[in-house]
Amino acid sequence: MEERRKIERTRYNVMNVLIVCDTEEKYYIKVENVSPLGMGLKMPAGTPDITGKDVIVVAECMVMFAVVRRMETAEDGSMEVGIEGKPLEEDTFRCLYENVGKDSNLI
Repeated sequence: MEERRKIERTRYNVMNVLIVCDTEEKYYIKVENVSPLGMGLKMPAGTPDITGKDVIVVAECMVMFAVVRRMETAEDGSMEVGIEGKPLEEDTFRCLYENVGKDSNLI
């Protein structure tokens, strides 16, 4: 059976923060595009490889818990990152509150 539904990503250019769940490292990122299933991000040059890591992205009015599926170096040296959304869990909310909720300067 052929899949007839297709989910396109929508342009969504905003600057915000990505938190690596296990290390609680924070990176300021640019969200390029978004869909209900994932996001395309740009991270600064020299960002360490976080492929396979669980992350939380806070992008203005959106929060996504996700896993990093790919990281590639762009022509300008920045990192192009693709993330795939995951279901939210209690630990995710706790990490979000502890890392973003208390510090409004991150958003």
